[in-house]
Amino acid sequence: MAGRFATLLGMSDLTKLSMTQALADLRARRFSVPELVQAHVQAMADKRHLNAYITETPELAMAQAAASQAKYDSGTPGLMEGVPIAMKDLFCTAGVRTTAASKILEPFVPPYESTISAKLQQAGAVTLGKANLDEFAMGSTNATSYFGEAVNPWQRRSAPEVRLTPGGSSGGSAAAVAAYIAMAATGTDTGGSIRQPAAFCGLAGIKPTYGRCSRWGTIAFASSLDQAGVLARNVADCALMLQAMAGFDAKDSTSVDLAVPNFSEKLGTSLRGLRIGIPQQYDIDGLNPECRQFWQQGQEWLRAAGAEIVPVQLPHTSAAMAVYYVIAPAEASSNLSRYDGVRFGFRAAGNSLHEMYENTRGQGFGREVKRRILIGTYVLSAGYYDAYYTKAQRVRALIAEDFRQAFEQVDVLLAPTAPTAAFGLEETLSPIEMYQNDVFTIPASLAGLPAMSVPVGLNADSLPMGLQIIGRPFDEVTVLQVASGLEIQAAFTATA
Repeated sequence: MAGRFATLLGMSDLTKLSMTQALADLRARRFSVPELVQAHVQAMADKRHLNAYITETPELAMAQAAASQAKYDSGTPGLMEGVPIAMKDLFCTAGVRTTAASKILEPFVPPYESTISAKLQQAGAVTLGKANLDEFAMGSTNATSYFGEAVNPWQRRSAPEVRLTPGGSSGGSAAAVAAYIAMAATGTDTGGSIRQPAAFCGLAGIKPTYGRCSRWGTIAFASSLDQAGVLARNVADCALMLQAMAGFDAKDSTSVDLAVPNFSEKLGTSLRGLRIGIPQQYDIDGLNPECRQFWQQGQEWLRAAGAEIVPVQLPHTSAAMAVYYVIAPAEASSNLSRYDGVRFGFRAAGNSLHEMYENTRGQGFGREVKRRILIGTYVLSAGYYDAYYTKAQRVRALIAEDFRQAFEQVDVLLAPTAPTAAFGLEETLSPIEMYQNDVFTIPASLAGLPAMSVPVGLNADSLPMGLQIIGRPFDEVTVLQVASGLEIQAAFTATA
């Protein structure tokens, strides 16, 4: 019966289902898990030109699919049983190469499983492969990957031949979901690396509160900022996958021991009585006019849904980018010091131990990673630690205090996700211009707050635009509630 239904539906159509719909169909036995996974494996082969994956694992996926089908047959399916997903290649996976998109880790096969990937396996998710990203998650375009850039499946109406960035660093994850070669994907967000790609690719993407999801087994960029999250096609799918990922982990000293709520409990419920803050400092000069129009439209949609719109002040917002690009490189400089060619990964030859270190790190790291290591080493050096790093941490505390005071007045904040739509991969950007892509996402990361991007429409060139909802610490339920309300009002249904 399942096979006949899948044949009638069409294998390619199976990849177009949302995760929640696919789960309902699997429980109803309209098709089987192997059929669903095989459809995605075939789609992956057809869309390799997007370079969304660094390592594909079709044999592993089909073996997991068979195990998942057995769970359905025995009546014991997990929360995400049989759902084919992409795993950002920053999460260590036992027996499967994990590269962080860097030459220095090109041959690395971990002997252990990250907590996030393990929890998703326990929930029944099927891993199709390891998704492309900016090297060590450092970038906003996915162009810094040693394995080549991922390509956004969306195209400009005025110039369809121009290859567009899917955003970064979780660009491969976003491209895979937008291109229907994964139903959802893990991402990590250090300064916007889930939310910005979600906006560029017409997806929903959530970064939970820092500490909500374990960082154990995730290759570190900036330890006080990195947080795992989800990219999916809608808010409900994000809520469901976050449910499987979240929870306390004793192996992670930054994991917070709090009960995990039902993230889906308020999806689609009324927004009446909620107060939506509009941060005035986010209305910057470089904001694309179409982005500003969608931001204004978003306010009207939420007002129509019963929420109250309240202007709020975040006075230290202008310092957020400078603070981030002191703290994040400093932490990266420390974290990446372990890659020396001695214990694992790539090793370059040298006539002495010191020369081997130099050659390994010089050849193994890409340009952007080396730039950030140098910046980080500088700000941590004697004579500059207090002038830069200590001062940045003090301003970071002021930014967090701004948000705390704002949330005394409102329940969530509404802001743009990115200042523009996706731009061309061949369009030359200076490092500063690249960093400015995260101007709206960095503040919430510095404060450790939950934040989510929701697609709200297409610009004049038929490219998706997103708006961002920022919430109180550990109040993902309200963030998802408002995101669901915005999603309903925007009625975004366009596909790449």
